[in-house]
Amino acid sequence: MKIGKMILNQSHSAHEPASFNALTHCAPRNSKATTDRQGHPSLANPQDKARLEALEAKISAAKAAQAPKPRADEHYSQAQLAWRMVIELVAGLGLGFGIGFGLDYALGTSPWLMVIFIFLGLAAGIQTMMRSAKEIQEKQIAANAAEDGESDDGG
Repeated sequence: MKIGKMILNQSHSAHEPASFNALTHCAPRNSKATTDRQGHPSLANPQDKARLEALEAKISAAKAAQAPKPRADEHYSQAQLAWRMVIELVAGLGLGFGIGFGLDYALGTSPWLMVIFIFLGLAAGIQTMMRSAKEIQEKQIAANAAEDGESDDGG
């Protein structure tokens, strides 16, 4: 019982080691700490103000470094656009082959409907591919016109 009181009394002594104050960020008990109207400790010491400002700068720099980068809206590379067109062409051929083969199997007209639908699928794939190319070209023309307009206004 006496040991517990002795430990308790030692922890509340006014002669606490400096390392304890540094670890807990508390002002020593014998200092006259002032507070502002909200009850927050005020920083009368200019060194404390400078340290606080440096800490705030470090925190804002760390937050800025971890902020997510803005993503460009639908910015595709040339390889992605080329693969899109190839897939559209192959999909048209595959669908034409599938429909033609299925009809030939059902009607017993092998291989005529399959050949016809392969060519129809090829035509549909090329038409879809050309539509995609035209869409991409229009976007690039609009982007170039917007860049030219900005350079004319700013120069």
